[in-house]
Amino acid sequence: MSGFAGGAAAGPPGRIRVASVFTHRRPDETRSAIASLRRAAAAAGATLRFSPGEAAKLALSPGAGLELAAGLDPAGPARRDVDLCFALGGDGTILTALRHYAGAGVPVFGVNFGEVGFLSTVDRERAEEGFELAFRREFDVLALPAIAIDGERPETIAINDVSIVRRHGRPVAQLAYSVGADEVGRVRCDGLVVSTPAGSTGYNMANGGPVMAWGVEGLVVSFIAPHSLTARPVVVAPGDVVTIHNRSLDEAAEVALDGRPAGLLEAGASLEVRFADAGALLAQLPGVTFYRRLREKFGRLAAMP
Repeated sequence: MSGFAGGAAAGPPGRIRVASVFTHRRPDETRSAIASLRRAAAAAGATLRFSPGEAAKLALSPGAGLELAAGLDPAGPARRDVDLCFALGGDGTILTALRHYAGAGVPVFGVNFGEVGFLSTVDRERAEEGFELAFRREFDVLALPAIAIDGERPETIAINDVSIVRRHGRPVAQLAYSVGADEVGRVRCDGLVVSTPAGSTGYNMANGGPVMAWGVEGLVVSFIAPHSLTARPVVVAPGDVVTIHNRSLDEAAEVALDGRPAGLLEAGASLEVRFADAGALLAQLPGVTFYRRLREKFGRLAAMP
């Protein structure tokens, strides 16, 4: 077991036949890692699958063990004939891969090429070793919960958080949220964030919200820069429905899923969010614990100039 509290299981049996690859927007940083990944895949007899955009970004040419232009569109439906996904980048890249394969049963193996990389499995310095372990299936799988968004928009999910924020240059937002039939908080603020345990170390932590260990079930709601001395973050039980209300008379607020724009919450409108169990699968090397990761990642940030 990986030492994460709950949700972890041994990696699935069978060899890795096909692995997809997502990378961040700076190909010069990941080029040497891609070369290592190709060597590891060749040694394991596996095929690497790249979308047309990834292939062009990385300047890949057709060759043995590569599938290019294979219809792997991050915005499209997930291909279920993939055994593993490698995500080389920061948390944003890893979240893109997790959302893409949510519900598809494909673990995401993250290699940190960002600043924090809280969701990553290994840092870039250990990428080659990590690839070899991955192709031998020497990893655990952690089921991450998600946030399901209902209301008037099509149902979708966020792995880290849903944020409702005031539009740039506009007046402060007037937001409220209810849990079930009960309104819990209503303040003038810059925004509101609903986070999963995995996302609690992001925007929520910056708001002074509690860090939730992975394996804990529930959501945490926190206001961004509330104009109040009493607005406090609240941890909501997994079975409860959270409804976010835009109480402004004429100002829309921006909606973001995992930090990416997802539309507007118009004045007077509401948005429902729910805890969704086992939304995505994250591959983790054995021996890694949430608390060790917390110390190493945020201890490192504290030492940055």
